[in-house]
Amino acid sequence: MGRTSDAREKILDAARALIELRGYTALGVAEICKAAGVPKGSFYYFFESKEALALAVIDEHWGGQERAWKEALAGESEPLARLRRLFEVTQAAQRAGQRACGTVSGCLFGNLTLEMSNHTEAVRVRLQDIFEAQVELVDAVIAEARARGDVAVADTREAARSVVAQLEGQVLFAKLYNDPRRLDALWANCLALLGARTPGEVPAGL
Repeated sequence: MGRTSDAREKILDAARALIELRGYTALGVAEICKAAGVPKGSFYYFFESKEALALAVIDEHWGGQERAWKEALAGESEPLARLRRLFEVTQAAQRAGQRACGTVSGCLFGNLTLEMSNHTEAVRVRLQDIFEAQVELVDAVIAEARARGDVAVADTREAARSVVAQLEGQVLFAKLYNDPRRLDALWANCLALLGARTPGEVPAGL
């Protein structure tokens, strides 16, 4: 059972790395199995199709990212400080990816949205669910900030959607220019988007 589980994980890891590097469409099952170091037959033991593999990669990646987002946005510090921590975690991840492979990989979900959302309904729906979950996590923090009078937004849900969209868009630019410094302006832009108090008025630690 352990060996079987290891083979599945190897396939998932190889597929995720190759998707981040080259995209999904150009990949073949044989290439994925070769990169994973497993027989081609192992692929179809675990996944009925390449689409099923893509969904598994998405789910596994979101499992890790969801934990990271919840950790960044949790705690006793003020809500804007926690939201800023999410931005810092995102930028650190892009910098680490560039150091590891020489290029900014961007967001797996954003990359797949651009490549697959108009062609694969199951993937499109799953990505929608993930972005909605991200919006929900950010919404809770913005609502807390509004209750404290730290931000001035009429609709926290739509504000959260705009924050997630801005984060995703700037990560896309960082990938396009292969420069994680494209994320440097995120926090100032977020404060402006939320109608936050001026820098001198923002609570200490932000």
